[in-house]
Amino acid sequence: MKYTEAVLVLDLVVTLIPPNSSLSKDGIQTLKQQAASLLIYQSVLDNEVGQAFTTLMDAMAAPAEKTDSVSGPSRMNRILQTYGHFFKTLATCSGWQHYLVKALLDAENPFTHLVQHQPLDELPTDLLEAVHHDLQILQQLWQWNGDGLVEVIQQMGGPPLPKFAGSVEGERTLQTSPLAGCSNWTEALPALATYHRQFGCGAMAEYRAFSWDDGQLHGYPYPDPIAMDELVGYEDQRDQLISNTEALLQGYSALNILLYGSRGAGKSAMIKALLPLYGDRGLRLIEVRKAALIELPMILNQLYNHPQKFIIFVDDLSFEEDEESYKALKVVLEGNVAAKPNNVIVYATSNRRHLIREFFDDRPRMSDGDEIHAWDTVQEKLSLSDRFGLTLTFTPADQDTYLNIVFHLAQRANITLAREELKFRALQWATRHNGRSGRTARQFIDFLQAKLALATNLG
Repeated sequence: MKYTEAVLVLDLVVTLIPPNSSLSKDGIQTLKQQAASLLIYQSVLDNEVGQAFTTLMDAMAAPAEKTDSVSGPSRMNRILQTYGHFFKTLATCSGWQHYLVKALLDAENPFTHLVQHQPLDELPTDLLEAVHHDLQILQQLWQWNGDGLVEVIQQMGGPPLPKFAGSVEGERTLQTSPLAGCSNWTEALPALATYHRQFGCGAMAEYRAFSWDDGQLHGYPYPDPIAMDELVGYEDQRDQLISNTEALLQGYSALNILLYGSRGAGKSAMIKALLPLYGDRGLRLIEVRKAALIELPMILNQLYNHPQKFIIFVDDLSFEEDEESYKALKVVLEGNVAAKPNNVIVYATSNRRHLIREFFDDRPRMSDGDEIHAWDTVQEKLSLSDRFGLTLTFTPADQDTYLNIVFHLAQRANITLAREELKFRALQWATRHNGRSGRTARQFIDFLQAKLALATNLG
């Protein structure tokens, strides 16, 4: 049955709380039942906020004789405690309405998984009916927004309480979501399908940057917000990196890239700056420590069948001669019997052009104790860097490049010192500290901005 036909046969009878109506004890019971009847989107209430809501509803709906006891807290104390916990959890997520919309969009369930790979028309009708049912309930919970709750608590003998806020933020979140403009959230199903095809669901929808630790992905709630236009002095390298990333995002063949060169040149920053540019288009960054490279096949297995595009980011890459994890990286770079996902590439930074340390003792010598095919060992060690399709070289910054970076960052920081004074201070800083580099320029501007601000405040 097609999606459009399925919509016509949906005749769901759901007892709902009218928006903006006063709440009553019966209304509390109805809210509790509606939350319990979610079929597909149960994960929306399966966390601290959802559990706080459920616990509060349970406390308020329970008969007095089942909550009162000589040894335990009174019913009202229980209600006040659970309301306080609910209030506190909402304060950390910008309110009930904002939370519900975000949790709905991030939800991981059979619908959000299947719709990433199948047209809406081809999904099972019973699944679509369950989604319709849940969207109606979630819309009602969103429209309720706590109306009448504190009044009911007062009617039950409780003290006056502040209402939880956040309706403004909640409305703003709604208007920037696939639900925008829908008087009935079930009408947003095609838009939700498009959203999940682009952004995925679960952690992939919630986070843009990840680290790989203890055998699983961990999202970074606050990734480095560095902007690409903060990085100057290496425009050719930047343009090649952006062009290759664009190819990845548009489904074309993209190259693995080694960013090699002097320390402090901005190699890592340039990779991290791709997220603010392309996070909204489905780019995800996964940081993998060198020690975890042996687990790269496990990481790739988790990235198959995701609609997002992934950069495996390995920072400060180099290997000692006795390390074996570089072999796992070679397999990912060049492939083995199992095909590498076409939505994954590797960007690595290093201060070494040859990533594996080589000693003169590795060179072949004619003696009985040497390996017969010693050059094969040398070639294996040198071949890792060759397996990157593109190497971007970051040469040390000369004085002009260093000063251009300083002037650019000073302008962005609204530092109004005369150009000659800024130049003198910047060169003096480089001499006394870490030499000329983009990192040194950033450290100088941060120091100068704080110093000038303190002088202004004290003056």
